[in-house]
Amino acid sequence: MAEIGFYHLTRSTLEQALPRLLGRVLAIPARAQVLCASEERMKSLDDALWLCPEPDWLPHGTRDPAEQPIFLTVQDGPAANGAAHLFLTEGAESAHLADYARAFDLFDGGDERAVAAARQRWKAAKEAGHTLAYWQQTEKGWERKA
Repeated sequence: MAEIGFYHLTRSTLEQALPRLLGRVLAIPARAQVLCASEERMKSLDDALWLCPEPDWLPHGTRDPAEQPIFLTVQDGPAANGAAHLFLTEGAESAHLADYARAFDLFDGGDERAVAAARQRWKAAKEAGHTLAYWQQTEKGWERKA
């Protein structure tokens, strides 16, 4: 079973928060796969990762997954790049959570539908036996909530 962290974005956008989280994964060192809900979001995140100021270099791509430390995709499946970490964006869901050591479910706290959908994903993940954690952005950064 995977460890799934639900990341409640309240102080920044996905494009602002994702690069720092991915930077931490690369520092382990480990690989990550980012599952996007749409081609448009994948393009937006691709651009954001190239332009982010911190960390200033995030090697990633949307093609040739085996070559990518961070692979962005809209296709659910086992880690095409050998990733141990899966990032789920905009409500994207994966049938392959157990293939990863850790999953990050990032959702927009300003969107009531996104929050309600995250609650449903939490319930389903709990029923499936995954280890869960809930993180919320605060003024000081990410804070784990009970």
